[in-house]
Amino acid sequence: MGMKDKFQDKSEQWQQQAKDKAQQGRQREEQGRQREEQGGRREEQEQQRHQRSGRPQDEETERLRREEEDRFSQDYDA
Repeated sequence: MGMKDKFQDKSEQWQQQAKDKAQQGRQREEQGRQREEQGGRREEQEQQRHQRSGRPQDEETERLRREEEDRFSQDYDA
């Protein structure tokens, strides 16, 4: 095998590697988009769930926050 053949083989290997890496990159990009879409759907579902429950969820959260603040204040008052 001559030098020209070796260089040509090496060149073909590099080209194939470049194609493979490009394809892997495209696949990762596509998977990332699919995950983002799925995540967006989950967020929408959660928002809808909170909207259906209405204000009681917010009031409950606020009540729990106030109770936690009161406990915190009592610890430092004592």
